[in-house]
Amino acid sequence: MDDLTFSARRATSGTTVRTAEPTDREARFRTLVQSPLRAGILRYLNSRPDEAFDVESLMQTFGRLRLDVENCVRELADFGVARQVSEAPPQYAAIRPADTALADLLDHFLERRAAVSTEDQSPSVQRFREMIGRDEKMLIVFEWIRTAAKSDISVLILGPTGSGKEVVARMIHELSRRTDAKFQAVNCAALPDTLFESEIFGYEKGAFTGAHDRKPGRLELANEGTLFLDEIGDMSLIAQAKLLRVLEERRFERLGGHKSIHVDFRLISATNRPLEQFVRDGRFREDLYYRVNAFAIRLPSLRERQVDIPVLAQRFLARYCAAQGMPLDSKGFSRESLDLLMAYPWPGNIRELESTVSRAALSAPGRNIRASDVEFLHANAPSAQPTGDRLPSLAEAERAHIVRVLEAVQWNKKEAARVLDISRGTLYRKIVEYTLEPEPRSGDGRRTRDEGA
Repeated sequence: MDDLTFSARRATSGTTVRTAEPTDREARFRTLVQSPLRAGILRYLNSRPDEAFDVESLMQTFGRLRLDVENCVRELADFGVARQVSEAPPQYAAIRPADTALADLLDHFLERRAAVSTEDQSPSVQRFREMIGRDEKMLIVFEWIRTAAKSDISVLILGPTGSGKEVVARMIHELSRRTDAKFQAVNCAALPDTLFESEIFGYEKGAFTGAHDRKPGRLELANEGTLFLDEIGDMSLIAQAKLLRVLEERRFERLGGHKSIHVDFRLISATNRPLEQFVRDGRFREDLYYRVNAFAIRLPSLRERQVDIPVLAQRFLARYCAAQGMPLDSKGFSRESLDLLMAYPWPGNIRELESTVSRAALSAPGRNIRASDVEFLHANAPSAQPTGDRLPSLAEAERAHIVRVLEAVQWNKKEAARVLDISRGTLYRKIVEYTLEPEPRSGDGRRTRDEGA
């Protein structure tokens, strides 16, 4: 008989019997806490009995979508092991059930050691959770990551610079069955053709001048693990052909060697380039594109989730304080400084925001981070306008004209394509090619439109 089993009740006849009601309650409670999310929320609420939490904060804590969290906390409240303490927005807190049997069930559940999930053990997951704010876009990405980690399918991670592509790649590896093997990361942009073979395939002793010993390549080191090719869009056509052969045959030879080596690895690639356009232009092999793009995950830019900027800034500031051995609330942002952070376009995305917060915290003399401590952002903000007497290039002129039209029609792509006299497909390709995004709007609550898309 385990911890959650009800004690038997003795009937007047002296025989030991079970009543139907406790058995039914026990079975329902077991079913309730069988869900890792419900069990996690229940433990979380009871670990902070004097606090109440809204759905948004629970979404951030557990990295789950709103509907999943709402359903779970409602089921806990309906069963009587949690309570709703406010209406708008609804907040939930722990509750001690009045029913003795139910209270005993809850106590036994809380006394048991919680199983540590794979996600809780993953350093990359913890890092990714810090990148989640109020916008659900990153939570959707989290669901894609969980799906991709269940198989060995090749994954292509798309996103602008600084959006966290390598963090996502490491998450997929750490949540997959290959987590105990090695994760090998290669930056293709920093790898010229002359070094590609020796870095990826390795080499034998004497293969070239300076090859004094045998060296295994990244493919060999990634055997039974994961090979991550960052900035794959910068790979040359020669390197692409060699990579394609390995993906098809799962065999390769070291540079200067004759022995064929079998490898079993999972491929994850990342790029901030428009690979589809590169394929059409002949700059990226179509057959390789379909090999690496079996499952695509797109990371949103920081400008696409502007509401998250204050949340992430406060989180990075707390981490900075902790790293400096200060109390987490020893520094804070003024309203004016947050306004400046919200108005900045963040071309470097999360990476730039994190370094900006550290710099502002370091330069702020007192507790408050003032507007003057972050004004350097706007002083160094990139400008799309040509300077001096230099005439704009054709690409610059085309980009500027497309931006003007999109802004004029409030990013209604159907209308913009009509004004530009091009197809919507061509417009979408230009938006990707020039990495165009709508300017953030504050105050008026307007959103971009895409009627008929």
